[in-house]
Amino acid sequence: MLSIFLVDDSSPVRERIEAMLLAIPSVQVVGQAGDADAAVSGILAERPDVVILDPKLGGKTGFDVLRALRAASSGADVYMLSNFASPAYRAAATKLGALGFFDKSSEFDALKAAIAARAL
Repeated sequence: MLSIFLVDDSSPVRERIEAMLLAIPSVQVVGQAGDADAAVSGILAERPDVVILDPKLGGKTGFDVLRALRAASSGADVYMLSNFASPAYRAAATKLGALGFFDKSSEFDALKAAIAARAL
């Protein structure tokens, strides 16, 4: 079973992502957070296989979360999902170790495909 933790400051977006992911066999959502501090503590407590992370969070950013996870050697694979899919954001995510960066407006299916492939 592939365990996933969702991080987005919008609960409707988290609900949409969760519904999409639960349609994939062998996937379970083990936690959710709407801000950076709750994300880091929840991810370190739950130790998920995968984190889906929005770079735009209130206060701190998803990049801050990614740095904290790398510093703590969390081992989770991180995929970023954002409305701001600029080349600079994509490059920053890759530099910090994210395995993928997806645009919320056009790449939900690509994210689902990446998670489905990972769940095999």
